[in-house]
Amino acid sequence: AGFVQWYNVDHRHSGIRYVSPAQRHAGEDQAILAARHALYTEARELNPARWSGNTRNWSPIGAVTLNPERESVIKTHLPDVNTQQLAA
Repeated sequence: AGFVQWYNVDHRHSGIRYVSPAQRHAGEDQAILAARHALYTEARELNPARWSGNTRNWSPIGAVTLNPERESVIKTHLPDVNTQQLAA
């Protein structure tokens, strides 16, 4: 239970731009990412010599799935199997 709490609430995942799954699920990620973008933009404007390129991409991530390649792997190895998407 402690690990699940940490993983879903405390841990910031790189695949969803360093927000937690709980923040993303609650819709808080957009405001967090907008604030980070503003902070990075301001920092770059205040000290442009420190930045050699663009700031980090803080745009929200679209749909996220676990094992997105699973469907294609199944079809490659078992072409006659009819797979159906399951809703969570």
